[in-house]
Amino acid sequence: MKNVTKAFTVIVLTAASFATVAATEVNAVPVKGQSIGVINASAVGSNLSDLQDKLAAKATEHGATSYRIISAGGDNHLYGTAEIYK
Repeated sequence: MKNVTKAFTVIVLTAASFATVAATEVNAVPVKGQSIGVINASAVGSNLSDLQDKLAAKATEHGATSYRIISAGGDNHLYGTAEIYK
């Protein structure tokens, strides 16, 4: 029983640590968020999720805790811009 409890604890802590590393998308400027810049990304294809994933990865690379997509467009080649916050 102790091993099950330890394994569960490790899984929960690991999941929590990954959640704090990645930037999250927000719909409005965070209340205590400070803008640290603007990023751009593009994705081939018409899948908006791919573009969101690329913007999230780029925001995380720049040390942001959250990002807000401020523009997106395109047909077969999507492009997007997001403001990043710390």
